[in-house]
Amino acid sequence: MNEEIYLSVSDVNSYIKTIFDRDEFLTYVNIKGEISNLKFHTRGHLYFSLKDENSKINAVMFNYQNANLSFIPKDGMNVEVKGKINVFVAGGSYQVTVDRMKEDGVGNLYILFEELKKRLSNEGLFDDSKKKKLPRIPKKVGVITAPTGAAVKDIISTINRRFPLTEIILFPTLVQGDGAKENIVRMIKSANESDVDVIILGRGGGSIEDLWAFNEEIVARAIYESEKPIVSAVGHEIDFTISDFVADLRAPTPTGAAELVVPNKLEIIRYLTDYKSRIVSVMTNKIGAQEEKLQKYKQNYILKNPLNLYQTEEQKLDNILEKLINSMKIKLEKDKPKVENLKQKLNTNILYNLEKKKNHLNNIKIKLELLNPENVLKKGYSLTLINGKIAKSVKEVKVGDNITTKFKDGNIRSEIMEVE
Repeated sequence: MNEEIYLSVSDVNSYIKTIFDRDEFLTYVNIKGEISNLKFHTRGHLYFSLKDENSKINAVMFNYQNANLSFIPKDGMNVEVKGKINVFVAGGSYQVTVDRMKEDGVGNLYILFEELKKRLSNEGLFDDSKKKKLPRIPKKVGVITAPTGAAVKDIISTINRRFPLTEIILFPTLVQGDGAKENIVRMIKSANESDVDVIILGRGGGSIEDLWAFNEEIVARAIYESEKPIVSAVGHEIDFTISDFVADLRAPTPTGAAELVVPNKLEIIRYLTDYKSRIVSVMTNKIGAQEEKLQKYKQNYILKNPLNLYQTEEQKLDNILEKLINSMKIKLEKDKPKVENLKQKLNTNILYNLEKKKNHLNNIKIKLELLNPENVLKKGYSLTLINGKIAKSVKEVKVGDNITTKFKDGNIRSEIMEVE
């Protein structure tokens, strides 16, 4: 009975690699395509994909080959490459190892990106004067991103580590594919209707296609119209999207956004500690200065003998009063002739006015004497009174009235018997 032979995975992949290596057509090929998923390795190698409308192939260009490139490759670029198709045994995938590469125009997505970027910039959506300032210590941070994945985890863990007092409110959204741009716009509006202080909008890295939702015009305008400040944190440090330009602040990564949005609690503690030390130092210096001043006051001769100060002031007062009295005496002596003259004039005026008034009163008295009815009676005349009033006409008297006739030496009472 024959035993079946089983090959290892490495054996299979190595065999397939041998087939690729022996194929003359695959040994050196020329390929045209659009760069996607470009990654710059720390050792200088380039890892990317070449794609067209229907397919894509992985590619690698090692540092000793790309050192002579005349341009910097970017996602969305159309390029022409020369290289070898081979198998990466450890990964079980085939790829093109690029020896040479040159530009073949710019990809359609990149053209759309540049056109929208230029148009929105001309409209002023990127102006620094329109950027809103981030709060120094936000109470609540809104995070608009996919509810799963490394981005949201990095943001939450970074905020909790740096400043755990800040509350995180997640606004979950699609970040790529159909409906992503509309979903992002809805979440921006929802975050603005909430009480968050600042918004982080972001996702992890990816190809230009993966990040395209953040290059859509409706997303850019929603960011611009946001009343709350927005930090854009899309992809890796080398990735740039339209949202990065229109946002109030761009962060290189989601983690970087969390570090920009909230302060470091250790820095705040150090700041408060330093501030406390400065306050204590200032207060200590002030207290020391006041204590020194108090000691000087205690040693002051006047304060030790306050009665001396009082006696000194009393003597000063006596001197002032004496000078004042002397000054008044001198003033009075100087003005005495004037006073006597005024006194004499005043007496003369008073006597003159009194004499004038006396003559006036005598004239009035003479006139009154002339008008006094008593004086008329002395000349032989009489007065007739009816009910105590002088009768001026016979018409005022009627038969039966009692009248009084007044003479200088008496009165006669009589009754009217007849009136003619």
